This record gives sequence, C-alpha cells and structure tokens, in this order.
Amino acid sequence: MLMKRIAMALISVVLLATSGCGFKLQRSYSIPAELQQLHLSSSDQYSELTRLVNDRLRINSVDVVAANPNTPTLRLISDSLERATLSLYPTGNVAEYELIYIVNYTVTLPDNEPIEYQAEIRRDYQDDPRTALAKSREMELLTREMRVQAADQIIQTLASIGTE
Repeated sequence: MLMKRIAMALISVVLLATSGCGFKLQRSYSIPAELQQLHLSSSDQYSELTRLVNDRLRINSVDVVAANPNTPTLRLISDSLERATLSLYPTGNVAEYELIYIVNYTVTLPDNEPIEYQAEIRRDYQDDPRTALAKSREMELLTREMRVQAADQIIQTLASIGTE
C-alpha cells in the first residue's frame, strides 16, 4: 500500500513538473480558435509537402474546408531545394554540400491582406562519388526529413498567429 502511495506521489510530481515548465508532446501545438477551420491551397495538391501539412493540420484538430471568404486560407506558394558547395576533395570534386529547402507560403485571415512567411531548413550532406547509390538514397531521406520539418514550422507559424 505504501509503495502505491509513493508511486502515485512520484507520478504526480513528474506530471506537475512537466506541465509547469511548458512541456508539450512533439508536433502538438495550440492552434488559435479562429484557425480551427482553414482552407489549404497549393499549386500541387498531391505534393508530399501538401500531404504533410494536411496531416499536421488534422493531428492538431484543424478542419480543412473548401474556400470561403469567411475562412482563413493557408496557401503553399512554392518549395525548392537548393544545393551549395561547402568543401572540395583535393581532386576538385565536391566533398560536402549544404542542402537548403525553402517553402514560401501565406496565411490570409478573413478581411485581411495575406501575410507572407518562409520556412528554411538547412542540412549538410557529404558526397562520395564511389557510393553514388547509397548517397542518392541518403539525399532522398534528408529531403523527406526537411519537408517534415518545414511542415512542422508551418504549423508552428499558425499556432503563433493568435499570439502576434
């Protein structure tokens, strides 16, 4: 009986400490009430980024609805992947790249002008021509991870709109 009380007390202390410090589950955001219904617009409705953002909206209890003048709109304008050389091998071949994934998007609240935002994710990527197939797969995984992080940043932006 004493062990149960100690365990319950310990669990209570942990719960109070984590809630008091602002701890939240990963990818869990407080989306403002005015954004609980949202129209998601994208030039490519079937892109991986659009799908990821749509999933994140659903996870955060946001209803994605049809366009309406009284409904806020999240518009994914463009996304691009750029590559910059960071270092070279002594032979002159590229040894390391910096991958830069950029997403431009706007949020339009009813009766307001669109507000432009940009999510930018950077990653270093080491290149080795001798392992081209493995490096190709690694780049695909990095790109996917960068898209996931960009989708999370977009949702963070939505969560911050009510506090601006």
